[in-house]
Amino acid sequence: MTTFLARTERYAEVGSTNDVVRAWLAEGTPEVCLATADSQSAGRGRDGRTWIAPPGSALLLSLGFRPDWLPPDRVWRLAAVASLAMADAAEATAGLPAGTVRLKWPNDLVVEAGDGTLRKLAGVLGETDGLGSDDPRVVVGLGINADWPAASFPPPLAEGMTSLRECAGGRPIDRDALADAFVERLETGIDALRAGGFDAPGWSDRQSTTGRVVELVRPDGTSEPVRALGVDPDSGALLVDDPSATDGRRAVLVGEIRHARLAPTVGV
Repeated sequence: MTTFLARTERYAEVGSTNDVVRAWLAEGTPEVCLATADSQSAGRGRDGRTWIAPPGSALLLSLGFRPDWLPPDRVWRLAAVASLAMADAAEATAGLPAGTVRLKWPNDLVVEAGDGTLRKLAGVLGETDGLGSDDPRVVVGLGINADWPAASFPPPLAEGMTSLRECAGGRPIDRDALADAFVERLETGIDALRAGGFDAPGWSDRQSTTGRVVELVRPDGTSEPVRALGVDPDSGALLVDDPSATDGRRAVLVGEIRHARLAPTVGV
């Protein structure tokens, strides 16, 4: 690890690394801080869903930021930069071709199977406090299935998930090497973000959502199928086909939906 990290700690088991880092920030810990764990007893994903992995099978981590240097409407880019850093690190550590690990808007890392379906590799969860105040705090949690053999995938989830070990043809994955590769790339991305830069082309190009039919599920449970056209690097929104709009498309923000489910085939 580098001096880029103001604080870093590793735990055998915690309830949630996001909760650990949130407490650090509340205590005054400066950015960037990082907590990793071999196991979580209360890990969570977006919309209150749980994140469970056998001890030692996944790289589980949370990052803490104090982004008073970033406009509130650009804070979403912290999670985007972390996602890109992990995608690059995962490919390098597992020896995978560039572009193997894709992003599924808004918060997953996925790998495309031979039949065109997407298998979930990792999930990202961003949580914020005090945005717009003089003490903004952001926690970005990330869990990636690393050294997890398919034979032990949970039966209800097995068809929709994968791991770096499986992507690498069964080769064991060194989680420490993966963590180091991630931090190295994260530092580069955050330094660029501090300087006003963001890898918008990289973020857009990795989107597996583009060109696919997406079922947008609203908070009230209603849904609509749309065709995703891309993503907006300014707002972080998903751009979808909308014939009624002036330019034929509309932007869907993360807060407007509960889920974004992808159809297995490309196009409409």
